[in-house]
Amino acid sequence: MIKTVIFDMDGVIVDTEPVHKYAYFKHFEELGIDVTPELYATFTGNSTKNVYQKIKNLFGVEGEVNDLVLRKRAIFNDAFDTKPNLELISGVENLIKDLHKNGLELILASSASKSTIERVFRRFSLDQYFSHKVSGEDFPKSKPDPSIFLHAASLSKNAKDECIIIEDSTSGVKAANAAEIFCVGYHSKNSKLQNLDGANMTINDFSEINAEIVKKLN
Repeated sequence: MIKTVIFDMDGVIVDTEPVHKYAYFKHFEELGIDVTPELYATFTGNSTKNVYQKIKNLFGVEGEVNDLVLRKRAIFNDAFDTKPNLELISGVENLIKDLHKNGLELILASSASKSTIERVFRRFSLDQYFSHKVSGEDFPKSKPDPSIFLHAASLSKNAKDECIIIEDSTSGVKAANAAEIFCVGYHSKNSKLQNLDGANMTINDFSEINAEIVKKLN
């Protein structure tokens, strides 16, 4: 029986992707580089640090990765704090509350930075539902490397085979597969060009699952 649900954040819990995209492309403009939509789509699920390492390798951008990350983060934070219509993904708050009320443990495992995770959790009062929050900035490799999910599962009070992962990105699904953890692929309207064929099951709306269904997965 499933007892722990590991959530991705961007595109699953909250739609910060437009804010991230704005911040990235404003910074790309500052750097004088042309990043195509196709290339940008491959960054989904990667930590900001790894995105900028790829940018440096592809475009020969000068400067330290950490400095590039800090500039993008400053643009993001300013936009995040001034964006009035930032909302949780439709249906996810009800799912989170239902899972928590029915005794399932909830863990966050997101490629987002700790500062972004904290901003989201403060804004939407989510700390009360989650036992742990894991940030991709603590791992040298981004999804599809399974490290973040293996660590999240190790923090769970339950066994790995009693965990599932909810993901919306190709790299996230691959990471779940590599971690050998059951994956629910969410077809997020906000995450473009993502292939979820590797997921154990897929949903188009969070109303399709609840605590009763989740407990019987795997």
